This record gives sequence, structure tokens and C-alpha cells, in this order.
Amino acid sequence: MRADQPLGLLLLFLAAILGGGLNGLAGGGSFVVFPALIFTAVPPVNANATSTVALWPASLTAANAYRKELARDHDLRLLLVVSVLGGLGGALLLLHSSQSFFRHFVPFLMLGATALFALGPRISKARAEHAAPRGLVALLQAPISIYGGYFGGGMGIMMLALYSSIGASDYHFANARKNLLATVTNGIAVLTFIVAGAVVWLPAVIMLFGSALGGGLSVVIARRIDQRVVRPVVVLIGLVMSIYLLITAGF
Repeated sequence: MRADQPLGLLLLFLAAILGGGLNGLAGGGSFVVFPALIFTAVPPVNANATSTVALWPASLTAANAYRKELARDHDLRLLLVVSVLGGLGGALLLLHSSQSFFRHFVPFLMLGATALFALGPRISKARAEHAAPRGLVALLQAPISIYGGYFGGGMGIMMLALYSSIGASDYHFANARKNLLATVTNGIAVLTFIVAGAVVWLPAVIMLFGSALGGGLSVVIARRIDQRVVRPVVVLIGLVMSIYLLITAGF
């Protein structure tokens, strides 16, 4: 099954809907979209670049739906600057990685992101009990943004855990900030990948529509669903996809 064949494109469209929905809810869309691209014979670095492009509308759609929450966020300017610089740095780092290196490295990135996602509630609770200075939060946003530009799987839960450390106990407020900064981080990475010619455009265009649909639906679902239901599903997907990537990398 290839990304330029009808069945492969259908698989990628459905993966993008699910991935966009997961990103809007809590993060983890890359756990679905990136392995789907690998499964349809897209090279690893190009798959990651294409995945970033495909999932970008989901964050944009979700961030737009949280306009009211974002209007009362007074710390966005500094975090936006950090996210732009970090996303650019991570994207350039990816473009200078060989296909072979990335293929062997990404399963461990995904396993680490899955573990972090699984531990997210405990991390958030611990940090909420010991609030961090806002300057420290901006400093910690930098490596998260670099990671987001380079790979991005699990970036959402990293940010959710981080924002809770400054008292963002309201899930929708923290999720609104996460969606906007993920949009900015991935947006600068998207521009970098396009300029570098790293995007495989046929699957990217098909998946753009799917992720936008999933992202729009996610906000409606997020206001009604218990987040404790979403997390185990994302963790299971992450574990299965990590094992698949380990096998395809020859481990």
C-alpha cells in the first residue's frame, strides 16, 4: 500500500481525522499520522515533515474555537516568540538528519512521548502543587518547541503539564494556550519544510482536509467527554505504533 494509491490515500485521510481529533483533545495525533505515512512507504524524514503539515490545521481550528479563553491569557507574547524560534530550530535540525538516523531514532522518541503522555496527570498535579515562576515556564517552553519542530509527538501533553505549573488549573484555558502555541510552533516548521521541499504533497493535501475536520470536531467533543477516557486510548495507540516503528527500523 502506497501513499499515491487510492487505498493508501483513504487510510491517510482517516488517520488524519483521528490524528486531528486527538491533537485537539489532548495531543498525540502524530502517534497515528506519522506511522500511517511510514506504512504507506513515505521516507521517515519526509513522513515527519508531511505529518506536521497535515496536522497543522487541526491545531489552528481548535485554537480558533478557544478565542474566549485566549483573550484572558496575558503571558502569550513571550511564549509565542519562544515557540517561533524553537519550532524553527527543531525543523532545521530534522532537515539535517539522515533518513537512516531518523528511522532508528524516532521509535524511541515516540516511546518517550507515550510515557510522558501516560504520566501527564501526575506531572500536572505535582507541578500545580509547586507553581513555577513565569520566566521559568518560558525557558522550559524553548526545548518543548524545539522538540515540536523536530518531531512533535507528545508535545501537547508536555505543554499541558507545563502550563498547569503556573496555576492553569482550568483545562480549557491550558488547552487553548497549548493549541495556539502548537499552531505557531508547527506553523514555522511547516514553512521551513515547504521551503526545503521535504513535503510529499499528494498525501499532505488529502490529510489537511481530514485533520481540519478532526480538529473542529475535537473541541465539541472536548467540552463533553471525560479526559480520562481519551488518555488511555492515546497511550495504547502510542505503544502499538512504537512497537511497529521498532520492527520496521530493524530492532
